[in-house]
Amino acid sequence: MIKGEIVLGCLAPHPPHLVYADNPDENEPTSEGGWETLRWGYARLARKLKTIEYDAIVILTPHWQTYIGTHFLGCDSFKSLSVDPIFPNLFRYHYNLKVDVELSEKMCEIAGEAGIITKMMRNPDFRVDYGTITSCHLLNPDWDKPIVTVSSNRNRHYYSVEVMNEQAQALGDACRKAIEESGKRVVLIASHSLSHRHFTTEAPLPEDMSREHIYNHSQYVWDMKVIDLMREGKMQEFIDLMPEFTEQTMAETEGGGLTWMMAAMGMPNYPAEIYGYQSVIGTGNVVACWDPDEETREMVL
Repeated sequence: MIKGEIVLGCLAPHPPHLVYADNPDENEPTSEGGWETLRWGYARLARKLKTIEYDAIVILTPHWQTYIGTHFLGCDSFKSLSVDPIFPNLFRYHYNLKVDVELSEKMCEIAGEAGIITKMMRNPDFRVDYGTITSCHLLNPDWDKPIVTVSSNRNRHYYSVEVMNEQAQALGDACRKAIEESGKRVVLIASHSLSHRHFTTEAPLPEDMSREHIYNHSQYVWDMKVIDLMREGKMQEFIDLMPEFTEQTMAETEGGGLTWMMAAMGMPNYPAEIYGYQSVIGTGNVVACWDPDEETREMVL
C-alpha cells in the first residue's frame, strides 16, 4: 500500500471579518472590504494549494471545544447556517461540506490506541464551528476537497499550557501515523491567530481600517519574535516557548493547533512561507505555511 503523507501545513487564522470582507455568496452580510493584507495573503496561499495534489484537508480548530477527549467529525456531510456568536452582524454563512470519514475514523482509532481519549461525532445536525468554516473557505473557497475537523480538547483549562503542549504533540504523532497508514496525501490546517488580546468595542463601521491596530506593543513584539522563529525554521524552539508565549499574549495557540500540526510534520527545521501579518480587532494574525518539498518551497515575505 502507498504510504500517505502530509504535503503542506498551514497556519490559517479565522477572524470572521475576513470572510465578511470578501463578500462571498455563502455569507449574508455585505461589506466594503478591509484587512487586505491578510485576505490577499490568503488568496496567494490558496493559489499554491491549487498547484498541489492532495486528497483531504485536516483541520484542528479551537472553537470546537471538547472537555472529555478529542472528537472527530463522523458524518459524510454537513449542511447548515453558521452564525458567529460574537459577530452575528458579520458572519452568517451557509455551508455545505463533505467529510473524509474514512480518514477521520483512522485518526480516531490510532489516537485511541496511543492512549488518547477519542470519540467520533455522528450527529448529522451538529453545527460545524466557524473556525473550521472560515479557515477552509479562505484556503479553498471552491470546497472541492473533503475535510476532517479535529476538536480542541480543553486540557489547557483543566491543567496548564504545558500539559496542552504535551498532549497536542501526542495527538499530532498519532494523526501522522494515521495519515501514513491511510495512503492519502493530506493538507493540515492549524486554525488560529497568534496574540489574542482584542478590543471590547466595535467601530460603527467594522471594516473601517483607520480603527484597526494591534492591541498593544508588547503583543506585536511577541508576534514578531515567534514569526522570526518560523522564518528561521526553529519550530522546536517555538514549541518550547509556547507556554510563555501563550500566557503572555492570551494566544489562540492555547487550543493546541500549531503544536499538533508541528508534531505531525516532525517539527520542521526549514523556513515557513509567510504570506501576511495583520491585526484584526487588536489580535495578531499571520498566514503561513510549511512546505516539506524543497523544490516548491519559496520565500514569500
